[in-house]
Amino acid sequence: MANKQIDMRKAKRIYKLHGEGASKRRISKELGISRNTVTKYIDFFKRYKLTAYEVSEMTLEEIHRLFKADQKPKSDQLKTLEKYFPYFDRELRRTGVTKQLLWEEYYRQHPDGFKLSPFRYWYREWAKETSPVMHFTHKAGDKLFIDFSGKKLSITDRHMGEIQDLEVYLCLLGSSQYTYVEACASQKLEGFMRCTENALWFYGGVPRALVTDNL
Repeated sequence: MANKQIDMRKAKRIYKLHGEGASKRRISKELGISRNTVTKYIDFFKRYKLTAYEVSEMTLEEIHRLFKADQKPKSDQLKTLEKYFPYFDRELRRTGVTKQLLWEEYYRQHPDGFKLSPFRYWYREWAKETSPVMHFTHKAGDKLFIDFSGKKLSITDRHMGEIQDLEVYLCLLGSSQYTYVEACASQKLEGFMRCTENALWFYGGVPRALVTDNL
């Protein structure tokens, strides 16, 4: 980061315009700052893997604290948060547990702690150090990833009152993460093929490969 920080409102505006597809030249001209500064702030938010929406939802104070934390040794606040991470890691393996729920649990105990977006960032950083994964770059239209979720849905027959459990078929395109979901009676071949056909009609095309998990 540059030694002298710009106004945090401009920092948010930079990433909003970048997320809307504006060029660095246009952002520089509109905000009256150099293209080098624009690049530095875009790279900063990308390094934190924050979306334009997450940055727009952050307060100016949260962004300022994020910059300060990036430039200084770990604070007591961050050290306290990191003590929770092994527990969070175990909990996230359970069905229905989300980072949102874990953050709410943490924030109830530490109301002066990190808000949701910085919380997610620091957890990702911790996870990268403890559980490194290989990075994959997906080409548009190349692969469709298919699986059934571990958690079922239930419907109730309005005439008989009987409850029926349904499997949840889901798939997504590797590059765009565009997702299709459908409930079906079972994971048998007939249901799987019907759901896959429906998914291809939904996407309006056929990828180069269908990649299934351990069905």
